[in-house]
Amino acid sequence: MNNNEEVEKVEKKSLNFIEVKIEEDLRNAKNDGRVQTRFPPEPNGYLHIGHAKAICLDFGLAEKYNGVCNLRFDDTNPTKENMEYVDAIKEDIQWLGYQWGNEYYASDYFQQLWDFAVRLIKEGKAYIDEQSSDLIAAQKGSPTVAGTESPYRNRPAEESLELFNKMNSGEIEEGKMVLRAKIDMASPNMHFRDPIIYRVVKTPHHRTGTKWNAYPMYDFAHGQSDFFEGVTHSLCTLEFVPHRPLYDFFIDELKEGHDLDDHRPRQTEFNKLNLNYTLMSKRNLLTLVNEGMVSGWDDPRMPTLCGFRRRGYTPESIRMFIDKIGYTTYDALNDFALLESSIREDLNARATRVSAVINPVKLVITNYPEDMTEELEAINNPEDENAGSHSITFSRELWMEREDFMEDAPKKYFRMTPGNEVRLKNAYIVKCTGCKKNENGEIEEVYAEYDPLTRSGMPEANRKVKGTLHWVSQKHCIKAEVRLYDRLWNVENPRDALAELTGKGMTAVEAMKQMMNPDSLEIRKECYVEKYLENAQPLEHFQFQRIGYFTIDKESSKDNIVFNRTVGLKDNWSGRNQK
Repeated sequence: MNNNEEVEKVEKKSLNFIEVKIEEDLRNAKNDGRVQTRFPPEPNGYLHIGHAKAICLDFGLAEKYNGVCNLRFDDTNPTKENMEYVDAIKEDIQWLGYQWGNEYYASDYFQQLWDFAVRLIKEGKAYIDEQSSDLIAAQKGSPTVAGTESPYRNRPAEESLELFNKMNSGEIEEGKMVLRAKIDMASPNMHFRDPIIYRVVKTPHHRTGTKWNAYPMYDFAHGQSDFFEGVTHSLCTLEFVPHRPLYDFFIDELKEGHDLDDHRPRQTEFNKLNLNYTLMSKRNLLTLVNEGMVSGWDDPRMPTLCGFRRRGYTPESIRMFIDKIGYTTYDALNDFALLESSIREDLNARATRVSAVINPVKLVITNYPEDMTEELEAINNPEDENAGSHSITFSRELWMEREDFMEDAPKKYFRMTPGNEVRLKNAYIVKCTGCKKNENGEIEEVYAEYDPLTRSGMPEANRKVKGTLHWVSQKHCIKAEVRLYDRLWNVENPRDALAELTGKGMTAVEAMKQMMNPDSLEIRKECYVEKYLENAQPLEHFQFQRIGYFTIDKESSKDNIVFNRTVGLKDNWSGRNQK
């Protein structure tokens, strides 16, 4: 085997199963050698990280194969949809780094879908059913028992057509009648048992207003919209596997002379993104927002893309994570720690290192002159030689982390304790000499002496000490609010836990409150950061040395600078997950 053959073999191994299918279609000149995908969200909520997987697939494949990915809003249910969600979805896609070829809406095709439905009625392939939804569902039977035909199944086409027009004119109330496709009530595929394809909805539509009162169902609108647009590869999640025959059935009915062997959309299914300790149903996320259990769709504890963005996640880290987990034909529960490792990897390479003290106690360098200050050099990012440096002011009175001092410390404690030496990062080696307590026995001040020959860069600075602590100068820092986020749920699989609790009679809200982590947000208002951060902007990324990665929150102001913790420096999920 020569080198070219080896390279080709490696590349073939790296293809996911969808790419294999696309390359086979291209070799066979299907759809004239085109690749056209679409991302079809319903504008009834904000996108979550699960949608990111579909976005990366739909847009990524179009990029890879020199095709086009269109954005199509599945706006067939006006009771839940509005332009706020449309705008948010577009913002999230662009934030992830993608741009759609064309922007479409299912509502663009309402007339074409209506005309198709009218044709089916005239051909005796659809009828108006006036039964209740419960009765229609009961008549569907089961996978092993044939369904029962509706008494309206053989209604004359003229009568069904007249009622269909009344459904749309506003003369028919919601729930009073539906249009069903006449297929096969004994089919082993339940979706073929005369599916509902139109229903009455009297809520004004965010684009078409009150023009329509009869709206197509998803299974009737989706495949046809793909066909109208020229989609070649329709990529869906696994729950749509049993829908695929119906998808193909309606396209076959619609074709009217088109050559569908080589010119038709092909539906392929892949696994959803499931994360432990994460609930991603838009319905449940909307409940969290409406019930005030979170501050909004972009609450940094939410799995929404805007929530991750506000928390400080980067689009690169999310794309990296999606690439790591890949695409398969079976569902799995992914570990949130893998997502955190992706953001750590990305921010390690880009985040500016700064000093911040989030649980402060006063440190006094007793032998340092009271009126003296020094400007010390702090490297912005040791992983990036082009990142440069900034200065940090050193003085006699500093803030240090309360957790970095222990009066009676065990033998292997290498932080601040009486008699021990530690290095203050970018500054001097200091030796702790004691502390001062208040009447409650709490540490108020820690005292140390510095060695003036050990400033970073001096010959004596190489003296070995086992601990290095961060700090900020009391008179040269900024007070800040720091928000420490943790997982929102106390159960590993909140989706299944929610289903179990509601199955026992709890309301969704009651069940969610029982499952929520009471420590998912800790706000610390008495924190101090170096003055270098006074002009920091939202979505800039910083590593608080020895603490974690942080970003400025949108609620931050000149008078109250607010930082969100994106992620800690180390994985603290895996250990807890094993408890």
